[in-house]
Amino acid sequence: MRLILLLLALAFATPAAAGPASKPTPGLVRVRIVTSLGAFVLALDARRAPKTTANFMAYVDDRRLDNTSFYRAARSKTSAEYGFIQGGIGTDARRMLPSVPLEPTNRTGIRHLDTAISMAHGRDENGATGNFAIMLGAHPSMDAKPGYSGYAAFGHVVEGMDVVRRILAQPIGAGSGPMKGQMILKPVKLIRAERIDGTPKPTGAVQPWLIGVK
Repeated sequence: MRLILLLLALAFATPAAAGPASKPTPGLVRVRIVTSLGAFVLALDARRAPKTTANFMAYVDDRRLDNTSFYRAARSKTSAEYGFIQGGIGTDARRMLPSVPLEPTNRTGIRHLDTAISMAHGRDENGATGNFAIMLGAHPSMDAKPGYSGYAAFGHVVEGMDVVRRILAQPIGAGSGPMKGQMILKPVKLIRAERIDGTPKPTGAVQPWLIGVK
């Protein structure tokens, strides 16, 4: 009887886990990130984090993330398979769109758990643009708490975490401040970011990084 119940549980659990990666799901927008180490798929929560998701999709639909990189691998000092990777436009102001207001985790309910994607920002909590991080393991220190707004998690990786793990394992060094020793020595190419669900909605803003590119 226990074996039968276990098999039934697995039968029902598998489609649910694979759903966001294999087919459209209301409220979620899937994006495929293609890198020089392979591809992975994100499911962004447009229902609970609409502004952050819309911001990220503007970068995707404008092709602003194409030909950028993953440049940071922040590995845990106690367990190297945990940490987060960071990528996006870096400091390339030519690709930058206006920043969006922070949607904190205590408002969205999307926490920094394993596989979560979160927007990066500097000292200005409302200054997120085109850089993002992906969690390997839980990072509750990035969630909002009294007196601290944290970061905006807005979706999860639903396929290809093996690729994310390969990026985290790249040789690192250099950097300064919070990034000291965490910069990927040979940044991983972010070849393209492509929308899977819905119709692309380019902003129509100028694309100066393409001037002179054939």
